[in-house]
Amino acid sequence: MLFCKFAKSQSLRDISNGLRSATGNLNNLGISKAPSKSTISYQNKNRDWELFQEYYYQLLKSLGQQAKFKGVKFKIKSKIFLLDSTTISLCLSLFDWAKYKTAKGAIKMHTLLDYDGNLPAYINITNGKTADNKGAYNIPLVKNSVVVADRFYNDFSLLNVWDSNQVFFVVRHKENIKFDIVKENPLPDNRHEHILKDEIIELTGTKSKKKFPIKLRKVAIWDDENKQVIEAITNQKTWTANTISELYKSRWQVEIFFRDIKQLLHIKSFVGTSENAVMIQIWTALITILVLKALKAMAKYGWYLSNLVAFIRLNLFVKINLQQWLDKPF
Repeated sequence: MLFCKFAKSQSLRDISNGLRSATGNLNNLGISKAPSKSTISYQNKNRDWELFQEYYYQLLKSLGQQAKFKGVKFKIKSKIFLLDSTTISLCLSLFDWAKYKTAKGAIKMHTLLDYDGNLPAYINITNGKTADNKGAYNIPLVKNSVVVADRFYNDFSLLNVWDSNQVFFVVRHKENIKFDIVKENPLPDNRHEHILKDEIIELTGTKSKKKFPIKLRKVAIWDDENKQVIEAITNQKTWTANTISELYKSRWQVEIFFRDIKQLLHIKSFVGTSENAVMIQIWTALITILVLKALKAMAKYGWYLSNLVAFIRLNLFVKINLQQWLDKPF
């Protein structure tokens, strides 16, 4: 399945024939014989996908330490997580287990991305109908960490669970929420120009106040790219408005992750139609991107992820010192 990802195979026949054509080079991978199409199909249907899930998390403990993301450096000590989901469309006539709409199938990948490594710390794969906030109730909570999310996670029952577990959050504000302004914090002279307001608010809606009775902080940010005002709410009262703003802007990294995994590793099309086969292909795609990011971090050469996966594809069975090749590919 890793060969499927690196070689960009489109079918089980591609995988089988591709490995068969590699002949003696398979010995370097500890494989004595290339599997047949029927063998791969049987394994995709019957080998438990949870094995691949566990394998990803085990690899994350070791390789994830190398794949450090070089983004904005925050002065806060809290661990930063970015939360979002992506929908993967499936043909309902082939994937009849993936119920979504009348004539359309889909699954949804709820992803908690670790900002440090830009890799998923947790993934929950559900049917396409599961709302974003419902798919987030099972995410692991790390004390004193901060979860950054879009407005679809503005669920006060969920936010109350996070707050009760001493988890900070920065979530986009919904326009229909009723509240009173308790206090307007003064904006410091050294603030970023796009910070418009910094307020302490109290929910006034009967249901929302019952779900979240504690005061919140609301920061209004001007989004120059889309020419709109974005309002973020948080339970963190001491960080600067600039920090809240930068945290929300960092949420874009999870969108880039979804783009990379769909475009580079081809999880928009599947070589098997059973639920187990689809889950195996998703988890092996996550293992592949984990390996790629670790290799990128190890290299002295300035690789782009898209270039790295393309060059590995061209040199997949060339026997060479990996570190030397990563550092000096030409």
